[in-house]
Amino acid sequence: MRRPGPALRVALLGMTATLTGFALFAGWLGFHAHAYGQARDRATAHATGVVVEDDLGDTEDIRVRWKDRTGREHVQRFEIYDTDRYTKGRRFPVAYDPDEADPRGFPGDSEETAAEDDLFVPVLLAGATAALLCSVWARRGLRFWWAARRPSRPMTATVHCGTGSASPHALSESLWLRLTETGASDRPAVWQRIMWHPVIDGLRGPVEVSAHHGTGSRGAVVVRLTDGTRLVPLGRRRRVAPRRVLLDEHTAVRTTLRDSFTPVDATARFTRPWWWPGARVAAFGLVLGTVAGALLIGGSLVAAVGMALCAATLLTALWALSAPRP
Repeated sequence: MRRPGPALRVALLGMTATLTGFALFAGWLGFHAHAYGQARDRATAHATGVVVEDDLGDTEDIRVRWKDRTGREHVQRFEIYDTDRYTKGRRFPVAYDPDEADPRGFPGDSEETAAEDDLFVPVLLAGATAALLCSVWARRGLRFWWAARRPSRPMTATVHCGTGSASPHALSESLWLRLTETGASDRPAVWQRIMWHPVIDGLRGPVEVSAHHGTGSRGAVVVRLTDGTRLVPLGRRRRVAPRRVLLDEHTAVRTTLRDSFTPVDATARFTRPWWWPGARVAAFGLVLGTVAGALLIGGSLVAAVGMALCAATLLTALWALSAPRP
């Protein structure tokens, strides 16, 4: 069986991370939503409480004092929609499970479903986001498939590396091809961003390639090297160089200061797998999401775990979409 190419491996990793993260996120919130719904169905006893505090937090929650049938007093915070109706001093209907020793109260008003919606709505939003992220990969695949079957013409390509960006949110450096028609240097060049391929690290200076693209001016260019390697395009081709990317001419051998002090054998020994940066991004997302859930969304376990899964999934998916270069 033929091994998937570098671009396909990144795409599969990105979609797998997106779908797996969404499944875990939906399962986590769905489990708690189901448990909440069952507990509310068992709340058949009713009591009337009094709002002792209102306008709590960003969601304008209320705090209610109420008593169960045994006379035990409870003070509980409720999420509500009708904040104008339930203000301080007003009565608030409460439903609870009469069989529990320390019952939990639920809004007695059937229209007050804010707590339950806070579990269902994020799942719907996460599903839409996951579908959008996967559709980006599908669009890239269709663009590559379509452009690769267009007529080709000989061109000269020079690889450029985007070492910096005007956007501080760039997750990885970018690779660009500057394409000029062979034997027609007076014509304007075409720029095409591409996904990384190991063959690119061996290219030096202008190289002869075959460029496949349609007749329009906004389509992508699929570049075929002399050894048959096809480079996957990202976005449409451009008539001018990208303005928000600082481009340097690509060199065949990438060197860093560490290379001057590291023996060749040691470098080979400590080579990390290509997906290692993605694992670091996912770990950072877990930490960031946990902190955000603990500090910004009430600090409950449900919120902390949900935010951790959401942040890790989103950052990993965006890292993969940025066409990372090992």
